[in-house]
Amino acid sequence: MVSCSGEVIIETTNRTYSRNMEDEYQKFIRRMNPPRVVIDNESCKNATIIQVDSANKHGILLEVVQVLTDLNFIVTKAYISSDGGWFMDVFNVTDQEGNKIRDQGILDYIQKVLGSDTSFTNSIGVTPSTDRTVIELTGSDRPGLLSEVCAVLTHLKCNVLNAEVWTHNTRAAFIVQVTDKESGSAVSDPERLTTIKQMLSYILEGSNKAREAKTSVVSHGVVHTERRLHQMMLADRDYERGTGGGGDGDTRRPEVNVVNWYDKDCSVVSIRCKDRPKLLFDTICTLTDMEYIVFHGHVDAEGPEAYQEYCIRHVDGSPVKSEAERERMIQCIEAAIERRVSEGLKLELCTTDRVGLLSDVTRIFRENSLTVTRAEVATRGGKAINTFYVRDASGYSVDSKIIESIRKEIGQTMLKVKNNPQDSNTSPQESPTRFLFGGLFKSKSFVNFGLVRSYS
Repeated sequence: MVSCSGEVIIETTNRTYSRNMEDEYQKFIRRMNPPRVVIDNESCKNATIIQVDSANKHGILLEVVQVLTDLNFIVTKAYISSDGGWFMDVFNVTDQEGNKIRDQGILDYIQKVLGSDTSFTNSIGVTPSTDRTVIELTGSDRPGLLSEVCAVLTHLKCNVLNAEVWTHNTRAAFIVQVTDKESGSAVSDPERLTTIKQMLSYILEGSNKAREAKTSVVSHGVVHTERRLHQMMLADRDYERGTGGGGDGDTRRPEVNVVNWYDKDCSVVSIRCKDRPKLLFDTICTLTDMEYIVFHGHVDAEGPEAYQEYCIRHVDGSPVKSEAERERMIQCIEAAIERRVSEGLKLELCTTDRVGLLSDVTRIFRENSLTVTRAEVATRGGKAINTFYVRDASGYSVDSKIIESIRKEIGQTMLKVKNNPQDSNTSPQESPTRFLFGGLFKSKSFVNFGLVRSYS
């Protein structure tokens, strides 16, 4: 037993030593070959071109995309190549109005962040939580859930500073940042944290005993909210479609296909769907969290529809190995695209922040039979700036009279109705399915797990 024990310890130590050496080697390579960032505002007439060259590592593509997304850039085209030990990516980007990025301060910031030899994402898009408590929740969605969660937090004397809520396929995920009502600092008492966790778990369990609710309370660390929400919903298996269907009422689902390219020992993922902000981040985030590496890619999002195509391998170097793995990847990518699609009427609330404000507003929604499908809650300079997407709990269109009644109760100047792009009757422009790599795939044989097709 002693001998066996000794052997296990040695093996574990060697594995740890190997991982540490690998990490140090990657750091050394990055120091010897720091990222090179080139920003070009001349070559393209309608976009700023950002090129990033760097030593390669798993997750680097997501880090770059995350930086651009957190700066609210729109990516209209992208070219990805990361064969071997080197990574090169080219992005065509604009601001939210479709203009080139001209602000020199922003351009200098891009150079500084993407040109750093440390992780790009350490300095942007990440919320420090040392002065607040971060609560993560996943569970079954139902009308009034957000209202109940907010009421519990108010009852427990917690002030909600920031929150983001996503719902998809009958599941809900929350990230809520709170402080103690009295001290204004993070909630740190272990007994109180346990009470918060227990009460919220009880609320989330609801009537669905078949799917476990999860509650996590973190009093320190950093959080990239959108990345974490993707991870939470992926872990909660929101991609599994039950007998009730997708639950989002959108009959136009993304077109996702996965085929194996055996000549190159890789898989090709092609995505075609309606374009929207942050779409690229959502798909790359999911592929990365599923442990796939994109080593070639092409993105085209200049029209109403977006096309993305990636050559991928698993981190172990293998292509997609089975039909079950292929189906799961398709479902997970579809879910990543759908989670952020906000159905319902968009309401914006801007008013002076106070303890219990979110609880009061969501209670009014619930009492008027409105359910929140997505929410973004922020506090800046003592002001509450909240966005809600709401639907009628019975599935009917939201009655304009109910909305006006709610606005009178909350304050017409504080709660405003915004145009909802999902209400548009215009359908996306149709165009034939295409492969973005063009001639690269000509005369190559693809095998879709039993279905052989030749593209020429």
